[in-house]
Amino acid sequence: MIRKQAFINCHFLIPVKAALRVFGLALLLTMGGCAIQSHGFLQPAGTIAVADRRLLIEVVLLMLIVVVPVLILTPLLVWRYRSKNTLSSYHPEWEFSLWLELLVWGVPVLIVAILGYMVWVKTIALDPYRPLKSVEKPMEIQVVGLDWKWLFIYPELNMATVNKLVFPADRPVHLTLTSDTVMLTLLIPRMAGQIDVMPGMKTQLNFQANHTGRYLGENTQYNGTGFAQQKFTVLALSPNEFSAWVGQVRRQASLLNQAAYAKIAVHDIAQHPIYFSSINGFLFESIIARYHGRPEIKAGTEKTRTTATGTNHDL
Repeated sequence: MIRKQAFINCHFLIPVKAALRVFGLALLLTMGGCAIQSHGFLQPAGTIAVADRRLLIEVVLLMLIVVVPVLILTPLLVWRYRSKNTLSSYHPEWEFSLWLELLVWGVPVLIVAILGYMVWVKTIALDPYRPLKSVEKPMEIQVVGLDWKWLFIYPELNMATVNKLVFPADRPVHLTLTSDTVMLTLLIPRMAGQIDVMPGMKTQLNFQANHTGRYLGENTQYNGTGFAQQKFTVLALSPNEFSAWVGQVRRQASLLNQAAYAKIAVHDIAQHPIYFSSINGFLFESIIARYHGRPEIKAGTEKTRTTATGTNHDL
């Protein structure tokens, strides 16, 4: 009798253990998604990302008007009109109901109309080319997409970085982007939506960080082996911290000209950020000009600004 009871208990515990394992695996998967969520636009840190999240929530709530009744009524109708339920009324000659037609067709038509209006309004409001309203002048940054890396040029500061985008918080940022390789897509999830970059073409992206912090930037365009590793660090600093960072970069006597650019363009994934304290001011335009059959723009009389090391280069 004891052995039989133990046998029953063991067989009873098998599905319980299996259920616990499935629950544990689901819990682990859910916890693993927290890291992704911490870098996503569901936790926005910028003006555009806040608007993107609000739009997503509005669209989801609007669609739930259709989804929730379907999920609730489908099992109820199946249960109520099952073959064994003889108490439910049966009307074999019924074929039309005005109220039912209005409900089935009217609600979806109304939702589609509202969604169309929202898309029209939000497409204009969240246009990546649309400058943000601010009393401060946007920071101009030129972006060049390369194989497995990103080059960020600061024309106003005469400096550049590789795989590290730094800017002041609470100030608009205007990116002008191009590619010197295949098509890429730049995305900073907690700041703004994605923007495509293509060889020989310029695209634009406007955004603003609402507070300081470290964020993730990446290439989301599937374009071959290594694309998933094309990520970069985004830093939004206070004005004082940004000024200190600029001074630190300028203390490095490294010039970004055509020769230096050719070297970084052919290297593999940049494991660490690279800094340039001075640049050729025509580099960005020269990259685009090559794809239009025009000769590279030369800066014959242009001189780089004097860096903290006292060097002054004729380009």
